[in-house]
Amino acid sequence: MRNHGHMCWDTLYGLDADFVPRPQLCEGHVVEPDGLRWTFTLREGIRFHDSEPVRAEDAVASIRRWMPRDSLGQSLAERLDDIAALDDRRFAIRLKRPFGPMRAALGKPSSYPCFVFPRRFAEVDPARPFTEVVGSGRYRFVDEERLSGARAVYHRFEGYRPAPAAPSLLGGAKLAHFERVEFRIMPDAGTAAAALQAGESDWWEQIAANLRPVLRRQCEIVMQRVDFGGLNAMLRFNHLHPPFDDPAIRRALPPIVDQSDFMQAVAGSDRALWQDGVGAFPRSSPLANDEGLAAVTGPRSADRARAALAAAGYGGQKVTVLHPTDVAKNNAMTTVLTDTLKRAGLDAESATSDWGTVLQRRARREPSGQGGWNALVVVFGGIDLVNPGQHPLLRANGLNGWFGWPASTALEALREAWIEVPDLAAQQAFARQIQAQSWVDLPFIPLGQFFTDSAWRRGISGVQRGMTLPINVRRG
Repeated sequence: MRNHGHMCWDTLYGLDADFVPRPQLCEGHVVEPDGLRWTFTLREGIRFHDSEPVRAEDAVASIRRWMPRDSLGQSLAERLDDIAALDDRRFAIRLKRPFGPMRAALGKPSSYPCFVFPRRFAEVDPARPFTEVVGSGRYRFVDEERLSGARAVYHRFEGYRPAPAAPSLLGGAKLAHFERVEFRIMPDAGTAAAALQAGESDWWEQIAANLRPVLRRQCEIVMQRVDFGGLNAMLRFNHLHPPFDDPAIRRALPPIVDQSDFMQAVAGSDRALWQDGVGAFPRSSPLANDEGLAAVTGPRSADRARAALAAAGYGGQKVTVLHPTDVAKNNAMTTVLTDTLKRAGLDAESATSDWGTVLQRRARREPSGQGGWNALVVVFGGIDLVNPGQHPLLRANGLNGWFGWPASTALEALREAWIEVPDLAAQQAFARQIQAQSWVDLPFIPLGQFFTDSAWRRGISGVQRGMTLPINVRRG
């Protein structure tokens, strides 16, 4: 969905290859000295796919739609005094108190990016899906050629005006070198590898670890690690219902969680493809630290976990683990998770289904016996977790938070303090405190970080480091 979004829509700012937010749909901005008023100006001549101009009122409506759904957006909303269009190209955001990561928030690349939609779409209830795609980006979605679960097709939008800066991930010019782009969904890794080798496809976004040796031998295929942020796996609890509404029950589990078991299940035995000893932040983040890591790096003991569960008063409640069998990575790690919970003494069972059913059930807040859930494996890109402002699983604001809905005034206070500090050294100090508090509240348990390489035909060039996106890619 992230890649589909970046094909069809654009953002006001975008991260360049150094992860610095640069103007995209925006021409620039002016900040008042007190930091309480930001005035943004849109680039001249930018248009939607229906040829209507992108106006300030569209940007305002899109920001309002995005804020309640995103962790950084929620923080912006809490500081917001007013947001309004000044004319067709300018809008202003007035704040009650400063919000330092404004450009980074409006330029988030993943996990609820702030895409700019036409106002008539942005004002639709976010719970309702769009009935058509009218984008602001360089490619137009071709709905009539879509095959559900198999193919998505995009045509170059000739009316798109790239940003004037040099191409640099999402923060420079986004050039559409292909008139037509097809995304083909191939759940079977062997089929995807065969298509790439036969020249039936040009690029495999994330190759399966067991097929790396096969592709490495092919002289017509380039295999590289594009996304150095990797993927982070986490055990997410449902904090609304027993047994994991009790923090003592949650704290009983780290002694039995072995990150290497989960990582080998998903990435094999090659240590170059995964890391354990991972805390709340990915190793690629400047905020990664070792605070409290003994919880998952010390000696593993099922006996300690069972004793801690008994001391916490675990009453034998059934633990329903959401288990998607059609997503290889999640399937492998969920199998390990269910076994781990059983060895700890929990009455755990896998609720197997396809990914779509998992997404629907994940959103339900009823007890597991009424269609809800208790635990699941979550996988996020490292780029989504680099700081506590945008880390969705570190948000502990109850029912307004990400699925699982933890509530912790201590975590929220530390997160808010992090947003206010101006320099990296101070942010790193707060990150240590946040990680320490996360071991107390346990909104999730980190399961490790793994990496996937990307592979493409040698005739493809322009692949950019940072994210596996078909931006500025060309043939030859």
